[in-house]
Amino acid sequence: MGILDSLENSPELKGMLGQLGAAVIPVVLGEVMGNGGQGGLSAIVAKLEQAGLGEQVKSWIGSGQNLPITAEQLQQVLGSDTVKQLAARFNIPVDQLSQILAQQLPAAVDSASPNGKLPHTA
Repeated sequence: MGILDSLENSPELKGMLGQLGAAVIPVVLGEVMGNGGQGGLSAIVAKLEQAGLGEQVKSWIGSGQNLPITAEQLQQVLGSDTVKQLAARFNIPVDQLSQILAQQLPAAVDSASPNGKLPHTA
């Protein structure tokens, strides 16, 4: 099972977006964390750290509880144009997309960094 597979069945996502939207979110997270124009997981982590969110990132990569990030913080890091493009591409309202990504990104980074380390291919 991939790190994003379990998100498809997340009750929070289904409640916010319905079944179709919940199936799309793992794809959007994949775009943000890997294959999209963001440069992969290491690049996202670096952007978050440069934006002053290093403590949150450390909590996601390390063991223990994941510190939260707000939708606004995430939108600033990714860039509002990027978020708008993703929202338009997947037909999800920008506010909802930012909120859901902010909720799901910590768990996705946590899952992608077993033993407290980012994968070398990130």
